[in-house]
Amino acid sequence: MEKFVIRGGKPLVGEVTISGAKNAAVAILPATILAADKCVIENLPCISDVAASVDILTAMGASVRVIDKHTLEVDTTHVTQTSVPDALSRAMRASYYFLGALLGRFGKATVAMPGGCNLGPRPIDQHLKAFSTLGAKDSVEYGMISVEADKLRGGEVFFDTVSVGATINAMLAAVMADGLTVLENVAKEPHIVDVANFLNTMGADVRGAGTDVIKIRGVRSMHGGTYSIIPDQIEAGTYMVAATITGGNILIKNVIPKHLEPITSKLEKAGATIEEFDDAVRVYRTVDIEPLNIKTMPHPGFPTDMQPLMTVLLTRARGTSIVTEGIWENRFRYVDELVHMGANIQVDGRVAVIEGVPELFPAPMRAPDLRAGAALILAALAAKGTSEVDDISHVERGYEDIVEKLRGVGADIRRVGKPEHALPQAL
Repeated sequence: MEKFVIRGGKPLVGEVTISGAKNAAVAILPATILAADKCVIENLPCISDVAASVDILTAMGASVRVIDKHTLEVDTTHVTQTSVPDALSRAMRASYYFLGALLGRFGKATVAMPGGCNLGPRPIDQHLKAFSTLGAKDSVEYGMISVEADKLRGGEVFFDTVSVGATINAMLAAVMADGLTVLENVAKEPHIVDVANFLNTMGADVRGAGTDVIKIRGVRSMHGGTYSIIPDQIEAGTYMVAATITGGNILIKNVIPKHLEPITSKLEKAGATIEEFDDAVRVYRTVDIEPLNIKTMPHPGFPTDMQPLMTVLLTRARGTSIVTEGIWENRFRYVDELVHMGANIQVDGRVAVIEGVPELFPAPMRAPDLRAGAALILAALAAKGTSEVDDISHVERGYEDIVEKLRGVGADIRRVGKPEHALPQAL
């Protein structure tokens, strides 16, 4: 097992380059199955969730060739398997995108109930509702989800709740269905648009991504192509908060500033100064951190993945902040770790009340999930002294080279191994 050892208490200054979007990559890789051809995917983040997606593709018969660290050629011509291996699909939440892709190409698919971060119940009923509308039947046995259709036909789907996963899975299943599919009350996140653009690159006819209604006219076949993934909005937001909480000055490169607007707006209210360029933002702070009220909502609202990071920032605000989690019901599990550092936070269900404190103190911590782990790293960087963060595999699911990137802006952070279990010295 490994952990991060962090000596905090100094401003972060310098430049950082943002990697490709995790949430787009883990949907676009399964989507290559629809091409039955060679796809070159550029700007892939080098993270464990991408590696897990590649392992699944390879196990199912795809040929994957590494062109460079961030570019893969994926040939799905000879994919014949329609069942994702159990152990591989449980490794990450986004394995459920193989349901939509396999159903779209072969008319059937079997995937284990997905793994990933434990943020509370995340049912896939809206995914299955979309598949059913297109003519598929589903069953769940021994933790495996199976969907099958004699023929997929377009239909009208109104999602009961806004769901990124269900929106993407419905697009994947519908692109080769007969006729027109209309998806209403869909998610509008930037990676939804990215997946739609990738599908269109492969010959699909998907329109309206980024709005409330997506219309998909089925095509008979798809083909390969070359596509570059958008920059990661949440990774960029993480370094924006890092600059703000440490009172630093970071130029964050390879971003789409428009995608960052919900984050930029809140950080400016908290006291950060943000300068926008064509494909970069500079973030620095010279005044005290101001308290905020934040409620996470589907895009274009404040993103739920940024909630733990903003909560850490607000522990240092001069006053009382309120953070309401509008998406997941179990996303404040990291708060106990911050309390160990001297933070004053009270949680009642989905609402956290944060009373700012003059400083945080170093402590040993454990990352309960991906974004909480990143938030604890930022807390450690803001605290004077040495902290440790365990369970770092969560963090490395979504952040490429986080140690190297933080060191590049002056952080004192290192990854160290620790013994699994120490044997007693004497019996």
